[in-house]
Amino acid sequence: MTMPGTERDGTKRDDRASEVFARHRELLFSIVYNMLGTVGDTEDVLQETWLAWSGKDLEQIENHRAYLARIAVNQALAHQSALRRRKETYLGPWLPEPLADDAAEPAVRGESVSIAMLVVLETLTPLERAVFVLHEVFAYRHTEIADMIDRSPAAVRQIAHRAREHVQARRPRARIDRRTHQAVTERFVAAAFGGDLGGLMELLAPDVTLWPDGGGKSAVGGPRPIRGRDKVARTIVAGTRHNEDLELRYRQVNGEPSLVLFSEEGPVAVMVLGLAADGEHVDDVYIISNPDKLATIPDGRDD
Repeated sequence: MTMPGTERDGTKRDDRASEVFARHRELLFSIVYNMLGTVGDTEDVLQETWLAWSGKDLEQIENHRAYLARIAVNQALAHQSALRRRKETYLGPWLPEPLADDAAEPAVRGESVSIAMLVVLETLTPLERAVFVLHEVFAYRHTEIADMIDRSPAAVRQIAHRAREHVQARRPRARIDRRTHQAVTERFVAAAFGGDLGGLMELLAPDVTLWPDGGGKSAVGGPRPIRGRDKVARTIVAGTRHNEDLELRYRQVNGEPSLVLFSEEGPVAVMVLGLAADGEHVDDVYIISNPDKLATIPDGRDD
């Protein structure tokens, strides 16, 4: 007979904890990634979540999914200070780490937030971002979120309202289907890499912004965003003029059609377009070329 606390009993508890954690890991990854915007930090938070979870008595926890989500959300909130310090010393514009859908877990593919939306979420406070992600993306009720972050439901509703208004003011909701987004992306790429300045100008919104994230580690990056149709068009055409050796591949990145540029060594940049509400013009061009942010992009050059 095996008494509680013996090695065999402890092993069974560990196995059960591992099984439950693995069952919910995809959900936890998606929540935390949308709160933080980086894969490495998300993995760190999941490791911390596992360490906190593995020591619990599962028989005393009524809802394992809710309990794990609570741990992960609070670990992510605690992680925000260190992440903010890194962003403050980052060279050039900081963009979220792209998440290629063909490299993502199924739940992440279903709940990935666009790069454009993640950029807007960067302007929220950590608590506002957590509430927005949990309520708007994962449909948690205000009462459930209140339990996670130790706030009253009324306080959570106020935070949610403030975050929603903030996001709506910066990126109004516009339903643009994937086929339209893909078509605009292909026209943009043809004009940019074909040196068609006039064609590119026609696609760009007057107040378009180019966000080059190289982190000081890539020639594609830049020290600051570039604004205005003429400047953005000329910068892009000049930047693509000497890239004949790069291979261009279309990928789904954060749920949207995007372009990945490959050299012989691997991915060198991800280009994602943010479309205006009319679905015909580009109002943001995000170029992520910091090699540290491209590690999770699959090669895929032979498909």
